[in-house]
Amino acid sequence: MKTYLITGCAGFIGSNFVYYMLKKHDDILLVNLDKLTYAGNLENLKGVEGDKRHIFVQGDICDRELVTALFKKYDFDCVINFAAESHVDRSIANPEIFVQTNVMGTVNLLQRAKEAWYQPETKHWKAGKKYLQVSTDEVYGALGAEGFFMETTPLCPHSPYSSSKA
Repeated sequence: MKTYLITGCAGFIGSNFVYYMLKKHDDILLVNLDKLTYAGNLENLKGVEGDKRHIFVQGDICDRELVTALFKKYDFDCVINFAAESHVDRSIANPEIFVQTNVMGTVNLLQRAKEAWYQPETKHWKAGKKYLQVSTDEVYGALGAEGFFMETTPLCPHSPYSSSKA
């Protein structure tokens, strides 16, 4: 059985991903971590209440002790980080919150994954472990009337929000 840590699971994109994963896979466990800020809503997860493959934890990705404890308890195979402060206007009014969650929270998740998945005695990573960071197209700046962003497009963020996700 694969075990996933899904952060930001009560938001629009995170909750839809939870439904997708539970519909697609029978033999998984999703541990869903969400701070339940302005962007998170438990109503988005109402349809998975009682599903034994889904565990909801209210908490902050910046909380080192909580994230460490979750890694120890569940030995995650995969972390998917949807958690983010995400409103451009809010990022201009209070950019520090965006740096805290989008930068320091991500660093905390990465460090806890590294501690759990790297084996210093063998200098190898545990097999099959993955970390997926979800970002936003806004890290590329404005597109204009035509064209597409590509993986080779240079980053060109224009707000504290998009900068914190770059």
